[in-house]
Amino acid sequence: MRRADAPRAGWYPDPESRTNLRWWDGLDWTDVRRAPPSDAETLAAKENAQFRAAAPDFAPGASRAAAAAQGIDSVQLIEQARAASRSEVQRATEVFNQRAQAARHNLTPLITEYTSKAKRWVRTAIKLMVVAFVIWLAVQIVQQVSLWSWIIERIEDIGNESGMAASTWPSSLFGVGRA
Repeated sequence: MRRADAPRAGWYPDPESRTNLRWWDGLDWTDVRRAPPSDAETLAAKENAQFRAAAPDFAPGASRAAAAAQGIDSVQLIEQARAASRSEVQRATEVFNQRAQAARHNLTPLITEYTSKAKRWVRTAIKLMVVAFVIWLAVQIVQQVSLWSWIIERIEDIGNESGMAASTWPSSLFGVGRA
């Protein structure tokens, strides 16, 4: 087949599968396939073709000429449309900012919640450590006093012959003596 005789590019029934359409690029079949158009697509294509045929003055250059003939300033219309779109964007931005501010005030970030919990745990642990240190210090003081009292007792009992047999350091440390 000659190139001049080849059909123009477009969608044609797929020669391999009659249920699909396949794109013909004007020279050869491509790998692009699609389902056949639905009734709605077919109707829309017909209405679009009728609209284009009925209104030729909607071409890009024709619309400017028609507007100029009617005395409508297209530059002024464009500026009005831009101003309206800017004001709408500004209004939407303000509404979005208000909603974002309200959401920010209503939501507590998770990191703050976990940080405050961690601080509470650390404070509690520090308090417990301080209490444990004070208790340990008190026990050490009591033991030191008991040790010193035992040493003083031993010094006093040096002259006493039965002093060594009467008490020993471990029993006197805990306040338990031999009878």
